[in-house]
Amino acid sequence: MKEPIETLLLDFGGTLDADGVAWKERFYAFYQDDGLDMAADVFASSFFAADDPLVGRLAPTADLSETVHALVGNLEAELRRRSAGADKAGSVNGRNEGDRGERIASRFLSEAAAAFARNRPVLEALKKRYRLGVVSNFYGNLAAVCRGAGLAPLFSALVDSHCVGAEKPNPAIFRAALDALGATPETTVLVGDSLPRDREGARRIGMRFVWMVPPGVEAQARATPPVEYAVTGLRDLMKILP
Repeated sequence: MKEPIETLLLDFGGTLDADGVAWKERFYAFYQDDGLDMAADVFASSFFAADDPLVGRLAPTADLSETVHALVGNLEAELRRRSAGADKAGSVNGRNEGDRGERIASRFLSEAAAAFARNRPVLEALKKRYRLGVVSNFYGNLAAVCRGAGLAPLFSALVDSHCVGAEKPNPAIFRAALDALGATPETTVLVGDSLPRDREGARRIGMRFVWMVPPGVEAQARATPPVEYAVTGLRDLMKILP
């Protein structure tokens, strides 16, 4: 990138807490590893049925652990309701099915904590060069989650879709972040893992976009039209940003 850059906006889920893998896909992989036999599209429907009711219902002070446990609690109930092989009696692979939710939540939180630790020094370096903000389709408690993760001091704006009344890719959520930072779209780059939410939102408001894509995945093969810039971790931003 040769054009001047003054501001970086970053997604939260799948970008700050993982390297390009969204929550739904991570939970599905964890459940499969734990013995769940369910098609991806059926799990996706279950995930959204568990996720949507949490928007605006979690306490604004709820941290990531509380958020994840609430989501997993809903998801476990939804999987039991749908059954279809999702919650068989007894045990799966020798493990108590009643403990499955806690296993899943613990694994998710452990991997997120590792991502925060890995990304914190990168964010500290970026903060010396750019204004930083987070823009996320979240539940209303993004600020508390970032504080609990030790990331909040690194950002000058934390924009939560529920709090501003607009979700990505609506330009309004990005405008809220830009206004809070005193930034312009022309000098701002958005980093995110979602093409329909992040890339499309950046396009609509006139920002440049960097795609966070999982390691080992050929970014250009998954994007139409092709993405100009893709990274497999925040550390790679240092190689492409001026």
